[in-house]
Amino acid sequence: MIWGLGTRLLHLLDPETAHRLTIRTLRLGLGPKTAPGGDPILSSHHWGLDFPTPLGIAAGFDKNAEVPEQIGQMGFSFVEVGSVTPRPQLGNPRPRLFRLPLDGAVINRNGFNNDGLDAVARRLAPLQNRHFVLGANLGANKDSADRIADYAAGMAVLGPLADYVVINVSSPNTPSLRDLQSRAHLESLLDGVRRAGPNPPPILVKIAPDFNDEGLADLAATLLALAVDGVIIANTTIGLRDGLKSPHSGETGGLSGRPLFDFSTQQLAAFYRLTEGRIPLIGVGGIDSVDTAYAKIRSGASLIQLYTGLVYQGPGLIPAITEGLAQRLRRDGLSSITEAVGADLK
Repeated sequence: MIWGLGTRLLHLLDPETAHRLTIRTLRLGLGPKTAPGGDPILSSHHWGLDFPTPLGIAAGFDKNAEVPEQIGQMGFSFVEVGSVTPRPQLGNPRPRLFRLPLDGAVINRNGFNNDGLDAVARRLAPLQNRHFVLGANLGANKDSADRIADYAAGMAVLGPLADYVVINVSSPNTPSLRDLQSRAHLESLLDGVRRAGPNPPPILVKIAPDFNDEGLADLAATLLALAVDGVIIANTTIGLRDGLKSPHSGETGGLSGRPLFDFSTQQLAAFYRLTEGRIPLIGVGGIDSVDTAYAKIRSGASLIQLYTGLVYQGPGLIPAITEGLAQRLRRDGLSSITEAVGADLK
């Protein structure tokens, strides 16, 4: 997204090339800037952290922590970098990122391509006096013999530098990674991560949307019992291909964007009910307007994240959502964003 050229011109380029150009533009300080602060009605407090608005950027946009400050300046309340693996990883062969413009969607099979923990830590170390909440999304190397040790290593290195960490066990592009969402694996994984540092920051788990009712109920019970600090619902889906209209709709990988909205929001609402609102949830999947953002919140999300919507609509989407949310809260007679969380389920 080179803002002067516009989204349409960027879409003439290969998606991965366009993304790299966007990151370079932000590094040069040429991105849009929004004054810090915001409407007080949008502020909330979670995990000991203040969120001026509920809107953040999802992991995947700034995998290598190259431009977190610049993303914060765009108007996002929190920035999640990663996913980061212990060792640098090239990811899957290109092409591995596909736009589906007729569907407002993207398919990716990136495979945790990133610069590794040491490089990301060097970039985050100078950012200790930041104006935004920083999350670090952790992954495991594809060829790792001990994936639990990989997540523990991520916590040891990035935990002291971030406000919260995310255990990403739901990417569909690393073989068998989603197996770590089982009860036995999660118990061992969270135990290992919690032991990785003396004062770990809040630990969130990012889950897949692709659970049936029984599987989601079991996962909700597990995460409640393990006392995770938060859950991100949801990662990309391997389903929902029927009805897609765009070329590349048959590509393998995780689907994100508009087609995921209804399904991921239903899963969000179900998880909120199952946990009785006792775990703060971050809603992700198909947010591309103030209406979809508000629906996520009223379905149980305390915070929300987007990425694919930004690909199609550009940075104007950020104030459209935050200003629009404030208007809707007042329209509905609510005094704070927290009053809207799960409102449609109560």
